[in-house]
Amino acid sequence: MKRMFDFIFSSLLLLFLSPLIFLIALLVRIHLGAPVFFKQLRPGLHGKPFLLYKFRTMTDRRDENGKLLPDSERLTAFGKFLRRYSMDEIPQLFNVMKGELSMVGPRPLLMEYLPLYTKEQMRRHEVKPGITGWAQVNGRNSITWEEKFKLDVWYVDNQSFFLDLKILLITILLVLRSKNINQPGQATIEFFKGNQNNNGDSEVDR
Repeated sequence: MKRMFDFIFSSLLLLFLSPLIFLIALLVRIHLGAPVFFKQLRPGLHGKPFLLYKFRTMTDRRDENGKLLPDSERLTAFGKFLRRYSMDEIPQLFNVMKGELSMVGPRPLLMEYLPLYTKEQMRRHEVKPGITGWAQVNGRNSITWEEKFKLDVWYVDNQSFFLDLKILLITILLVLRSKNINQPGQATIEFFKGNQNNNGDSEVDR
């Protein structure tokens, strides 16, 4: 049922948003150049990697050594606008149609985070990742990594069709209000770092 809902809902959204998608793609090409889309490997169900799509929001500016500049220096005003209203996430509807993402589920983070999770945190990969999730409607980037992971695992244990509908409705309201987009003091969000405790388990560096 969830897969059928994801496919139908994402297809209708893509059809409805197609003029906006074309306009954003054109503006990204004008303001940031090619490529229009940002593509990155992310862990999906059970940690299996897939290619995630987003609209570009940053330049490729580098320092004299060829290293990318910090996010705060590469994020453009146009990119901030796209992120403010989550329009950079729209291409992920193609990931939903392909079955790599769900509309609702724990957000797919970075591949390099996988070995940093505790066993409990790793449970977030027991379900398909989503465009939005329980952590996103309960603080998003304004809460700590540890709090996010607890919310993700809570979703894994309590997921239901009606919970998904609730999360989607709250997401729409939050997007319209552009709340909790950035972590305080960060252009986007602080990089997740794990460390080793006395039992040899990875834990959030907080």
